[in-house]
Amino acid sequence: MKDAGAKLMNLAHRVVLTLSGNRLLANPFGMPLVELHTVGRKSGQPRSCYLTSPVHDRDRVILVASKGGDDRHPDWYRNLQAHPDAELVIDGRRRKIHARTANADERAQLWPRIIEAYRGYANYQTRTTREIPVVICELKS
Repeated sequence: MKDAGAKLMNLAHRVVLTLSGNRLLANPFGMPLVELHTVGRKSGQPRSCYLTSPVHDRDRVILVASKGGDDRHPDWYRNLQAHPDAELVIDGRRRKIHARTANADERAQLWPRIIEAYRGYANYQTRTTREIPVVICELKS
């Protein structure tokens, strides 16, 4: 049921963005919205979803595979594990990326910045026994 709710919320977000010309809900919780385009790990079909990026610069976009503190990894994260070369749309521009899970040192360095951008991530971490993965999306030229 949780998965159906998340898919419905993603669809509603897509509709609001489309109808508003990408003006409404473009910066939830003060973080930029990105549209991630992956390949389904089982189906091989194109998939997309909206996520927030708490940390980003001109070379990389950081994503947090929190799934709201669920004990399971989000599908988009599992898709990236299987197919790390993907695309995302940020600031209206579609970019090719190579995604990887941050190592322990990188996560330790990024986690305080992630929490500073949105305290909800700290709450999500308390809801699950899994360590929430931090994904580094390296932007390609």
